[in-house]
Formats: sequence, structure tokens, C-alpha cells
Amino acid sequence: MSEFTNSEVIKIVEYEPRWANTYRQEKEIISVVLKQEIIDIQHIGSTSVPGLSAKPIIDILIAVNKLSTAEKYSIQLQKIGYQYIYYAENVERLFFRKGTPRTHHVHIVEYDSWTYWRHILFRDYLMTHPETAQQYEQLKREMAIKFKADRDAYTDSKTKFIQSIVALAAANRTDCPLTLPRL
Repeated sequence: MSEFTNSEVIKIVEYEPRWANTYRQEKEIISVVLKQEIIDIQHIGSTSVPGLSAKPIIDILIAVNKLSTAEKYSIQLQKIGYQYIYYAENVERLFFRKGTPRTHHVHIVEYDSWTYWRHILFRDYLMTHPETAQQYEQLKREMAIKFKADRDAYTDSKTKFIQSIVALAAANRTDCPLTLPRL
């Protein structure tokens, strides 16, 4: 378990086209250190949606066949600057962060799990529904002001919106092999 501050000031910035390239570069580095583990790797979160303002943190979803212990991934990810962050409620995901202030998040999940799909569904829906992306941006800006140094409250304040979009997206996708869990 790692100690870190969860009170960094939340700042939403205008979309940066370079975020896509930053992701691609980091994907290559991660792929080298976790090469045998990765089934899929995706750019997720707001920085993955062209035109969407965001916290300038690149979120990377790594899908593995079977989720292992945090230590197994930590050994490799520490070599490239990542720190494991323990959350008791994270039973289906391992979370790592990089940078001070943070610049990258890595979420390790099982491939084809609901945790994997909800990230993909949300991202893809925002990419194909610009009006919804703008609503989400507005919500993020308002919550960043309201909870400016409380990352947990900021994240929690977006949950209902995100869940509603994931439910909508799941209902309209035939390639998602899972049924929608109770939210």
C-alpha cells in the first residue's frame, strides 16, 4: 500500500490534441514492461475524447486474462515511475499513478469483465455523442469548482451521470458480451 495525497487541486483544462500522442508513447513503454500480461490496452477517460476538456491526466486501461496481485504488476510498473494506490473497494481493478503532480493513471482489469466494458462503453459513447460529451464537460467544470481539492467528492459527484451513460451505451451495443449489472 502506498501513501499519497488525495487533495491535489482539481483543474479542468481545454482539450489538447497531444494527449493522444502522449498516450501512444506511454502505451509503448508499458507494453515493454508488461508484455506477457497485456491482452488489450486502451486510452480511456476524458483525455481520450477529442475536443473534451479534462484534467490533464492520461488514463490507460490494461486488460489482462486474470487479475493477479498488485505486487506482481508493481515490480514492473515501478521501473517506469508508477506507484500502486490501494483502495479497499477496488476488488475488480488495480490502480497505479505516475507523476507529481500526477500525469498518468493505469487501471488493470480482467479482459471482457464489466469493469473493462464500462470504461469502453462510456468513452465510445462520448466520442459519438458530442452533446453528451459537452454535458459531461459542464458537469466536470462545475464539480471541479465545488470540490476543488477533494478528488473523492469530485469523482463521486460524477457517478450518476456516468452510470446513466454507460447504461444507455450498453443497451445500444451488440459487441458488449455482458448484460448490464444493477447500478
